Amino acid sequence: MEMLSLLPPGMVMILGACLVPLLPRHTQGWFALVLAMLSAGHLLLCFEDGDTLNYAIMGLELQPIRVDRLSLIFGYVFHIAAVMSTLYALYAKKSIEHVMGVAYAGAAVGAAFSGDLISLFIFWELTALTSVFLIWAADTEDALHCGVRYLVIQVASGVILLAGTLMHYNQTGSLAFVNFYEQGLTNATTIILWAIAIKAAFPFLHNWLQDAYPKATFSGTVFLSAFTTKLAIYALARGYAGFELLIPIGCVMTAFPIFFAVIENDLRKVLAYSLNNQLGFMVVGIGIGTALAIDGACAHAFAHIIYKGLLFMAMGAVLFRVGTTKATELGGLYRTMPLTTLFCIIGAMSISAFPLLSGFAAKSLIASAAGINHYAIVTFVLLFASAGVMEHSGIKIPFFAFFAHDSGKRPKEAPWNMLAAMAIAATLCIGIGVYPEALYQLLPNYAFDASTGGTYNAYDVTHVVMQLQLLLFAALAFGVLVRMGAYPSEERAVNLDFDWVYRKLIPKTLVGSYHLMSEIGTLAMRPIQTRIQSARQYFTGIMNPRSGVFGRDAMSSDAALWSAILLAVYLFIYYI
Repeated sequence: MEMLSLLPPGMVMILGACLVPLLPRHTQGWFALVLAMLSAGHLLLCFEDGDTLNYAIMGLELQPIRVDRLSLIFGYVFHIAAVMSTLYALYAKKSIEHVMGVAYAGAAVGAAFSGDLISLFIFWELTALTSVFLIWAADTEDALHCGVRYLVIQVASGVILLAGTLMHYNQTGSLAFVNFYEQGLTNATTIILWAIAIKAAFPFLHNWLQDAYPKATFSGTVFLSAFTTKLAIYALARGYAGFELLIPIGCVMTAFPIFFAVIENDLRKVLAYSLNNQLGFMVVGIGIGTALAIDGACAHAFAHIIYKGLLFMAMGAVLFRVGTTKATELGGLYRTMPLTTLFCIIGAMSISAFPLLSGFAAKSLIASAAGINHYAIVTFVLLFASAGVMEHSGIKIPFFAFFAHDSGKRPKEAPWNMLAAMAIAATLCIGIGVYPEALYQLLPNYAFDASTGGTYNAYDVTHVVMQLQLLLFAALAFGVLVRMGAYPSEERAVNLDFDWVYRKLIPKTLVGSYHLMSEIGTLAMRPIQTRIQSARQYFTGIMNPRSGVFGRDAMSSDAALWSAILLAVYLFIYYI
């Protein structure tokens, strides 16, 4: 057991993934599932709050293992996600999905327990290098190009993290991953924040998420939804808790994806925008920085990984059976996929924060922290965003996928392993909602509510009534808009987001500017070229051997005359 405690959490999955390709194809999925379970056991049996592992290498003080309550809450939920995802992908046909899926999960776990920036960087980059294969495994041209863009952005995040780390070490001599905001932000730690911002999909840095996730395989998207962005949330909570600039950033993140999700036709892309929206709640909690707000961000990340994974699993099952998740091509699937429909509804109700489901138990902590600290505008934005979540994920996803109209498709129910993974997620959604104290006891600050001096009570009458009113209003607004024909119709279209600026506008602007400058240069040089041509013709003429003044043969008398003239000019200048 002592030897196992020297192995960082998550390494069981990373090392075990190397063995997956050596196994027969039909056993690879099972082995990946066993690895996820063994890794969970390794964490539970070998580590407890306060454990560390330190060593020096080439003069650097590293801490590859640092166990505290913040890392544990993320370690627990990452392992839950790993078990659900590997079970869901049990019969995926390609070995690369099993290998990279379980290695990706292990890298995220390892990063959550890294106590120094170098260890964090190694696992940070490993998540990028492993996750991209879950996109490429789709074997489409879109997935190939999208995966390249995704890899460039994720690797760039790691390079920026390393640059900030080296600058920080040069300035302080320390590699410890601590709360940099409390120590005072520097240029180095601001650069590190930029690296995290990319992975957290901050506004204008977010498009890789909506670009990549819908292009992955039906099981790859489930893995992707759980780890990369939540690892960034962990890093923000660790390094920048209390940094108030994160509050307006988080507010923007909660609000703008709603408008894109409403008009989006691809339901997996709707969920990608919804994921961006949910990250905003967590960023707001981290920016507020109080004990209750940090607990709210962690609780929301925990619940979100589960219910968002459930929704992506439901849409993945639809993709697996039907071959599409476009709303215009779906509808009526509840007839032959009743269990998938049921699980999707549970996930939709959870993300909408219905009482007695996990979203309500988690999200209300952040809203309460904002209210307690008198962030009135922030509270209003969070309420608006919550109503939007109800509309685009709580109603739109199950409505258009399973009920909106009869597409005529009659697919089989999802395979048993997919249903089992969805059942685990749905059970957790209900269990956390009914008994939130089980989650609260795992949080870094035990969900301590300073306003009451005790553990936070999610089921306060005010909270419940206000949330029910909000949900009923959102549902009513959706129904009225649909009835009036004012709700945006589902159309086959490409909706432009900010990535259009750097993928289309900037390249076209640069090319256009080049051609414009070339034309301007041509016009500006034309008079000069004309004069040069005239001069060339003139000198060519006078030097012509037949007709030119200086080109034809001269008589000896002419030479004598010119000699006399030059001598006279010389004498005149000399005597003057």
